Formats: sequence, C-alpha cells, structure tokens
Amino acid sequence: MAYGFIPNTLPLLIILLTLFITCLLIKLARRRSDSDVSHIRLKLPPGSMGWPLIGETLQLYSQDPTRFFSNKQKRHGEIFKTHILGCPCVMLASPDAARFVLVTQSHLFKPTYPKSKERLIGPSALFFHQGDYHARLRQLVQRALSLDAIRSLAGDVSALAASALESWDGGHVINTFEELKKLSFEVGILAVFGHLEAHYRIELKKNYGIVEKGYNSFPTTMPGTPYKRALTARRKLSEILGDIISERKEKKLLENDMLGCLLNSKDYKGQLLTDEQVADNIIGALFAAQDTTASAMTWIVKYLHDNPKLLDAVKAEQKAIQEVNERDGTNSESTLTWSQTRHNMPFTHKVVSESLRMASIIAFTFREAVADVEYKGYLIPKGWKVMPLFRNIHHNPEYFSDPHKFDPSRFEVAPKPNTFMPFGNGVHACPGNELAKLEMLTMIHHLVTKFRWEVVGSESGTQNCPFPVPMNGLPARYWKQVPSS
Repeated sequence: MAYGFIPNTLPLLIILLTLFITCLLIKLARRRSDSDVSHIRLKLPPGSMGWPLIGETLQLYSQDPTRFFSNKQKRHGEIFKTHILGCPCVMLASPDAARFVLVTQSHLFKPTYPKSKERLIGPSALFFHQGDYHARLRQLVQRALSLDAIRSLAGDVSALAASALESWDGGHVINTFEELKKLSFEVGILAVFGHLEAHYRIELKKNYGIVEKGYNSFPTTMPGTPYKRALTARRKLSEILGDIISERKEKKLLENDMLGCLLNSKDYKGQLLTDEQVADNIIGALFAAQDTTASAMTWIVKYLHDNPKLLDAVKAEQKAIQEVNERDGTNSESTLTWSQTRHNMPFTHKVVSESLRMASIIAFTFREAVADVEYKGYLIPKGWKVMPLFRNIHHNPEYFSDPHKFDPSRFEVAPKPNTFMPFGNGVHACPGNELAKLEMLTMIHHLVTKFRWEVVGSESGTQNCPFPVPMNGLPARYWKQVPSS
C-alpha cells in the first residue's frame, strides 16, 4: 500500500514542493532587495535630462548660469534633476537640503572633481578627500589658519595691501581683478611659507600662473595646448616645492606657517606626510587662496563705486581708524591691527557680508552620492552628482528681502541658519575664511582712505573665469588722494 501511495501522489508533491521553493525564493529576494524595492517606488526629482550625451550643458553655457538654475528652480521647485558636463545631477536649492548634503548626511556624499583638475592641483590635496585622511589634513590646515595664527599675520597683510595699491596710482586703466589676484597670491604665499625668499616666490608665481591658465582649458595633452603647458608647469612647481621642503628639513626649522604644520605633524602611527602630499596641499591652498578672494574683492570695489552713500559710510569708519593710528604716531601704511579689523569696522563687515551674498563667488559645490539616497520622497541614485546651489539660496527673497538690492543693513540681524554660506558648510567648508576676510577688510581700509577711483566703460554684467567677476575684470582708474592738512 505504501508503494502504491507514492506514485499516485508524486505529481502533487512536486507541485507543492515547487510552490514552496518559489515562495521561499521570492521571500528571500524581497528581504534581500528591500531597499531596492523601496527605491523603485521612489521617483526621481522633476526636471529634464536634455539631449543624449550632452544633456543640458549647451543651455547652461549659452546663458548666465544663474539664470539657468533660477529658471529651473521656478519651474520645478527646490529639488530638480538635469544632465550637465556629462553627468546626471540633482540640484538642491534650499537651506535644509544644503545642510542634509554638507552636514547631517555628508558621509553619503563625497567630493568629486574632474580627474584633469586633480592632476593639476595634486591628488593628495585636502579638498579631493573625505574620511580619516581628510580629517587629519583639515586639522593641520586649520591650525595654520587659526585665529591666533592669522592675528600674527595682520601687520604683514596690511603692508602687502598698501604696497599692492601703490602701483595703481596715476589714473592709468588697470584690470582690477588681475591686480587683486596678485595681492591674493602674495597673501597666500605669506600664509603658507611665511617670508619666502624672493627667487622662490618669483618662480612659484610664474609657474602657478601657467597652471591656472590651463586649469579650465580643454584637457588634452597635445603639445602646445594650455593644458599640456599646465602639466609641465605643475611638474616644475613640484621641483620648486621639493627644494623649499628640503631646505626646511636641512635647517630643521620648526615654523608655525602652513608648510611647517604639514611637515612636522605625525599621525597616530608616527608617520609624517610624504613630500608629494605636502606639495599637493600647498598648491591646493594657493589655488583656494587666489581667485575666490580676488573675485570677492573686485565685487567689493564695484559695489562701493556704485553706491556712493555706502562708500561715504565706509570711508568715515576707516578714516577714524586711520586718524587713531596717525595720532599715535604709528606708520599707517602697515600698522592696521588685528583688533581694529575685528572690532572697529562693524559697518565694513556688513559690506563684506553683503558683497559675498550678492556675488556668491562659490555658486554651488559638487558632491557625488556614494549610495542610493532618499530625500523628501525623491531618489538620488548612487553615482549621481549632487549640487547644493548656494547662489540660489542667497538670492531667494524668502530668506533675503529684495535680494538683488545691495543692502548691508540686512546683516544687522543674523541670517537664518544655512541661508548664508559664502564659504560652504560642513567638514569641507573653506578653512581659510578668516584669512580671506582679513584680506578683504585690509584692502578696503587702504583703498578708501588713500584712493578715489572711477570704473571705465559702461559695459555691465558678469563673466565667469571660472568664478564670477565684473565684466572685463572691472577696468578702472585710480588716483591717490592728497592728505588733508
């Protein structure tokens, strides 16, 4: 009977066993891909991906990028997708979203730069990394750019600004942006090396200028192209920095400048940074110090020129400081003090803040999702670029009333959290922001107390090279004022 049972029920057992295995596999698959299923239910942010391959890159570069992103935001809201520079992107234009990417969930988004740019700066530079290496480097750079360290540089920065402006006198037309780049580079050299020998400074400046010209060029290694010349100059920079580093090591100097901090710090294993790592981070620091600060100062000069009443108020504040220095018998060319820049320039500080908001030199920042991320019901797929749009936030009337009006008085009240981020936010925020502000305040002091100026030409607008500057670098004439008796 038993044997008779098996053949009669075998088809049913096979069916049941098949169903059981099928159900088990389905259950396991659901459990294994639970997150994937939830992401399938999520939708991508609204927006357009444009044409195949090129996406919306042509639309971005055929108009003012600010207008491109603003129009997208008006159409789709504060989170939208696009495809630019060969990458699918999610744009975020709200304070909460910027904080999500840069602060609270920053581990889900890594910094990302084109490889062509990494080659010119150096792959070990601080801003290409995250995690332990980034934390170590950031701590070292912050130590070199701490308030105590910057306080000791205030007199030298003042002397550099006074000397730079002297060459502007005479009424000849100058490119304001290019002249301020020279000042910013000298301040960067001071912060990194202290008082560097002249022949090193000249060689660094010459080769860095070639690297800078190739940085935003088409990345081809064909002989004679700007990018190829930049790569050659970058190798020369490594040689120059290698000589400086060797000299420091031979003399066993324990300086407190950035180079000293990088050379003399050991990690928890007792290991020093390699010379290549030190060189990459020095070039990264010089790159970060120059164009952005010079762009901001150029806009400050323009905004003061365009707003005579505000210029008069800044002049009055700075003249009061100058008179104190002259009354004390000090040399007003170089003795603007740290304390004066911190405590005796409240209105000028507001002018700087409003200039940074209006110009928004860092319009956005690039990150890349390291995993599928959900934000407010939308999916940000792994590998997509994510761009918090600082300028859109800075120009949003919800956070800054009449946002296109230059109004320093708006900073009499502190902005709402995460609505004002001129130096970024989170662990990748600019560690040199206090040095940049010192440079801006010092330049303003010497400019308004010693010079009058007029902008040449009526052409207005903005050009991006790559940071936004007034058209043609703000050509202007400057005359030194005769001191009143």
